[in-house]
Amino acid sequence: MAVNFRTARIEDVPLIVGMIADDTISAARTGDFGAEHRAAFEAIDADPNNELIVAELDGEVVGTMQLTYIPGISRRGALRMQIEAVRIVSALRGRGLGRQMMEWAVERGRARGCALVQLTTDKARKDAHRFYDSLGFVASHEGYKLALS
Repeated sequence: MAVNFRTARIEDVPLIVGMIADDTISAARTGDFGAEHRAAFEAIDADPNNELIVAELDGEVVGTMQLTYIPGISRRGALRMQIEAVRIVSALRGRGLGRQMMEWAVERGRARGCALVQLTTDKARKDAHRFYDSLGFVASHEGYKLALS
């Protein structure tokens, strides 16, 4: 599969929202495309430490992920990359596209000088855990979240 990766454009956002909402875990918290998604895109797009990426296959958007570059004091001032909202259109899951996306993201982080790539995944996503394990990620930390709204 010849996949092309590029920075998302505003016209991609409805598709991105649809991919993120296309499962029982994310549907309610994502909602339908609206003004809040447009505002989030504009904030991401304006921030040099954030990239909303899409994967294209034959000119069609078939995957997405958000990459955030986080400077830090720990690890001797290392820059780290956080990967969020990794999604593939349901019809193409299990065909290696996710692996290509993650390998591309890791190389992107390496090129930006990151010393570490990190991500979180819902505890209920057992298939995702196996996938990230297969890529060499290690479940080394326990994550916590506190909803503010």
